[in-house]
Amino acid sequence: MAQSLVPVAVFGADNRIALPSQFSRIRDAVGVLFNIRSRTVCSAFCVDTNIIATAAHCIYRTVGEKPPRPTDFWFARNYDTVRDYARVAGHETGAAAQNILAGSTTLSTTPPIDATRDWALIKLARPLCAKGVLEIEAATPLDVIKAAKVGQIFHVSYHRDFTQWRPAIGKGCKVERTFEAADWKTIASDFRQPDDLLLHDCDTGGASSGSPLLKETPAGPRVIGINVGTYVQSRVLMQNGEVSRKLASETIANTGVATSAFAKQLAAFRAAEILMTAPQMKELQQRLQMLKLYAGPIDGTYGPELKTAIIAYETRQKQLPTGLATKALLAALQPETATSARGVERKR
Repeated sequence: MAQSLVPVAVFGADNRIALPSQFSRIRDAVGVLFNIRSRTVCSAFCVDTNIIATAAHCIYRTVGEKPPRPTDFWFARNYDTVRDYARVAGHETGAAAQNILAGSTTLSTTPPIDATRDWALIKLARPLCAKGVLEIEAATPLDVIKAAKVGQIFHVSYHRDFTQWRPAIGKGCKVERTFEAADWKTIASDFRQPDDLLLHDCDTGGASSGSPLLKETPAGPRVIGINVGTYVQSRVLMQNGEVSRKLASETIANTGVATSAFAKQLAAFRAAEILMTAPQMKELQQRLQMLKLYAGPIDGTYGPELKTAIIAYETRQKQLPTGLATKALLAALQPETATSARGVERKR
């Protein structure tokens, strides 16, 4: 028996309906993230006036696939009505990459599956979300399961198969950990960091990755997770230690990542002043190199090696590991590496 993550699933009768007018606040905050060059289309939603959340695989794809360029992404808020567009911050100067904070840029869809790291936050080039922001509640899967039992969980998304490019809502979503076809122990063994995993039955279609899972509260809707995929068991018949026949696969549940996985990172991202110029980025690379944390090229670009080096430094300083290239980080490194820098200058 093998497991994998696939993009879509509908459970029983399809209960998606067009988003009613009373949800105009949500409509204003949800939109489409797209990349024309790579033909990528996902859902995304506003979490601050200039920050959106989505699934990381919408930006970086999965292991073995070539990721699109961050500069080529656009976000269209309230796509079916307004079509108000914005690009990633820094797109015009080659600084888009450092304006994206993701759980991972190398995502596996086979065990161990990276569903709980499949989240991303993107700073936009302008405050496109001023008319609508969804509040985040730092909820754990157990919190969400409890809310689902009293009918508080719902889902809003765009879907390729539902009145194309008009948002749909699905109410009364169930969220569980154990299913008839697979218990939690079996499921957890297939996922990396399963503690932040949501297994839900909100109906989904193509382009729903990156959409918000929400909870009804007296103060209004709160985001408690991001929809990212579907968990499927593929059954095979074994004979003499070899696969003799593939049997029908069984869809267990749709998957999401709980907000507990990224709520602290969102707070840090909101406050962060990102380095936006190549000279600043080169200095950051040089100073991390002096601390023997970075071994990549001094080219002024933000990539996996630099992110790893920043996280190593943050961990050393007992800070929240974000990997963000910020002005505060560079300022902290300057006095720490001043002695090494003077030594380099004398050798020259």
